[in-house]
Amino acid sequence: MIERRKLLGLGLGVLGASAVGPMAAFAQSKFGPGADPIADLLMKQGDLGSAAEGMPENGLPEAPVPVAEPKRIISAEPRWVKLHNVHTQEKLEAVYFDKGEYVPDAVQALDKVLRDYRTGDVSPMNPKLYDIMAGLAARTESKSHFQIISGYRSPKTNAMLHARSGEVAKRSLHMDGKAIDLYLEDVSLDRLRTAALDLKQGGVGYYPVSNFVHVDVGAVRRWVGS
Repeated sequence: MIERRKLLGLGLGVLGASAVGPMAAFAQSKFGPGADPIADLLMKQGDLGSAAEGMPENGLPEAPVPVAEPKRIISAEPRWVKLHNVHTQEKLEAVYFDKGEYVPDAVQALDKVLRDYRTGDVSPMNPKLYDIMAGLAARTESKSHFQIISGYRSPKTNAMLHARSGEVAKRSLHMDGKAIDLYLEDVSLDRLRTAALDLKQGGVGYYPVSNFVHVDVGAVRRWVGS
């Protein structure tokens, strides 16, 4: 039984079957009826969450620059994260870290919200992603949920996207549960990007036209997309 104090605002489908189909719910989102922004934009510019992973701002590939691991003070203080999947309309607010360790049931519920909405496949996400989001919320002083554009991506979905564009990576960090595309409604995108870069905890992709920031737990690097 998931404790009420640790899981708040569970969206339909997090602990039971959703009453709203993923595509029907997505049609009600900010992108407009019947829209699939990731698939549509891939036809023009490549994968918005994986193809540009590791590409610097000049558009040319470069080897990741080694960065000294920052000294961290491990705190036992509870860590919160708030998610909203724009495709399924599920919302979840959870204490995912408490008493010096990750809370298994909370992490599993968060993983479900971040599932591949096209196939319904759920995969464990790297918990450091939740630490990145907690850090972003603290740095930006955001009070809103993270709006999730893309979390886990199944092999089937990634293969479909790769077939549509030669720029789509065959192996995306989204497929390994190590990347998320997101934005915050109460924080400007450039400020969110700056906060992510300041964390120095992985890759940061900036997509001002598509209105999201890509964060991952890979090598520290940066790039700009559309």
